[in-house]
Amino acid sequence: MKFVFDLDGTICFQGKPLSEQIVGVLDQLALEGHEVIFASARPIRDLLPVLPSHMHQAPMVGGNGGFVYKSGGYVASFQLETAVADRIVDLLNEYAAEHLIDSLWNYSYSGDPEHPIRKNLDPKYRAKNVRIEELEEIVKVVVLSSRDQLKLLSELEKLPVKMYKHGTEDIIDISPAGINKWSGLQALGLQPGEYIAFGNDANDIPMFQHALRSVCVGDHAELREMASESIVSGESDVIRKINEIIEELRRDASIVN
Repeated sequence: MKFVFDLDGTICFQGKPLSEQIVGVLDQLALEGHEVIFASARPIRDLLPVLPSHMHQAPMVGGNGGFVYKSGGYVASFQLETAVADRIVDLLNEYAAEHLIDSLWNYSYSGDPEHPIRKNLDPKYRAKNVRIEELEEIVKVVVLSSRDQLKLLSELEKLPVKMYKHGTEDIIDISPAGINKWSGLQALGLQPGEYIAFGNDANDIPMFQHALRSVCVGDHAELREMASESIVSGESDVIRKINEIIEELRRDASIVN
């Protein structure tokens, strides 16, 4: 079986690397012959540091589908069309928006140095924070705050992009139209109904829609509604649920054999 895991708020907490306990249960999945895949809003640059080195070869979807990575290298990346990217930049300037803009590797960050996103941004200093004009491509934009968030959102909704609004943080995630975690998983060769997904937020909805089984971690109302099951947000609950599924798959395999 293939297992797809979101990171932050699902198996990764407070921006810290995966705990030994989480790594242990994921390693057990691999030992049982299952495939572990990661699908995160983080770009690959910021996804790798929270994983142990022996998992860096795993299939990954980063940037909500904008980056697809496998066997230690990029499989694909999906950038905003130039005209769309230029319009977004104009809007960021017009509404004095603090932002994080990701290219394939480097980024442009204009927000508060104490913002939680900044603390998780390029922790290994592998990339450069450059001016927007220096980015060769724009794959993903995160609006952290602006002079008028509602008006900015209204203007962004006129563009051919995919957006997720994180209500509790008032953050807007922007990706190219048609790009999401499910499109990233498809780029890795996954088919509908052949994986089990774990997630905790709105950007996990596309991959939940095509999963054989889905587990909502926490209380996101829309995600819980479409999930096969839900659990309390917490490392011990996630570990317990993964172990339960491992046992179920063992029993199913013994019946078949």
